[in-house]
Amino acid sequence: MFRKPWMVFCMGMICCILWGSAGPFIKIGYEQLHIQDTASILLFAGLRFTLAGILVWLVIGRHRPNVRGYSIGILALCQTFGQYFFYYMGLSMTSGVEASVLLGLSAFFSLLMACYLFRLETMTREKLAGCLLGFAAVCIMYGLHFSSVTFTGNIMVVLSQLFGAASTVLIRKFSQTQDPVRLSALQFITGGLALVVTGCLMHPSIVFAWKGVAIIFYLACVSGGAYTIWSVLLAENPVSKISIYNCLIPVMGVLWSAFLLQETKQAFSLRTCLALVMVCLGIRIVSNGRPTEE
Repeated sequence: MFRKPWMVFCMGMICCILWGSAGPFIKIGYEQLHIQDTASILLFAGLRFTLAGILVWLVIGRHRPNVRGYSIGILALCQTFGQYFFYYMGLSMTSGVEASVLLGLSAFFSLLMACYLFRLETMTREKLAGCLLGFAAVCIMYGLHFSSVTFTGNIMVVLSQLFGAASTVLIRKFSQTQDPVRLSALQFITGGLALVVTGCLMHPSIVFAWKGVAIIFYLACVSGGAYTIWSVLLAENPVSKISIYNCLIPVMGVLWSAFLLQETKQAFSLRTCLALVMVCLGIRIVSNGRPTEE
């Protein structure tokens, strides 16, 4: 069922819409919780992912088949702790525009890792063209303006995308023999607690308020729901067919920003519309390519 093109498209779009809403809600959460330092950011992220794992576990994860401990640990390191530790640290040392452009590297990294490092797929011209179109769309939408950057911040954001790409491929690999839902829940809890401990050790100054707590709960639902769907899709489909949807996340983020942050001028610009067309074309090229999974 989850291999049918229309199902992949619908589920992939749901994930991108949910993940796209995360950025604006995180910015609102920073304001509501008075977050200004790195320790508070890591604590905020850790609480979100720990709660996400608990929700997935309570709703659908408890009665699923057991998974291996080493798989939980590796995914927690890559998908939750590694990716978001480097992303939030890097984001504090570089601009949002530069970080957004670099986020588009995730789909490209996933494809390269799946084909050349893990040998899960074979590279084709269609896959390469589709991912390049998606990455080009992100670049066009945000623009490549790398002035006033800090080298360390950009390197950390790139590292976060490497961790994210590795987790995408590892989910595909582990899900062949283990339950993706239970695996997602337990790695969220493990990685989230690691972020919480790291943030607490750095002495955060977060100020809890009910609106901020509500945002944490919403973001936890976003993570739990989207990553669970994403894991199921990766269990049934080649990495390249799913990872191309990563390119839609910045587009959805801009549209959510227009709605929540009143950034309508940028959201509906010619640049954004062109990016949407290119991303959709990239998805079509990858989805229509012949299956070449090994």
